[in-house]
Amino acid sequence: MYYSRKRQMIDLPEEMTTIWSCTNKKCNGWMRNNFVFLIQPICGQCNCFMEKGEKMLPILANTSPIQTKH
Repeated sequence: MYYSRKRQMIDLPEEMTTIWSCTNKKCNGWMRNNFVFLIQPICGQCNCFMEKGEKMLPILANTSPIQTKH
């Protein structure tokens, strides 16, 4: 009997999502706005400041009970 390890690709719904992206041109770090805990976040990869933008991403809900920005 043959069992294929390939999974079928499922089309996930996408939407324009607010993100923070790194201002360092050599870094490609970014994060979703609803996963940021600071008003002005800093890149976790290179410690540079980040700027707001938008990106088409799959819908993802943050269910964390601690969602306040300091």
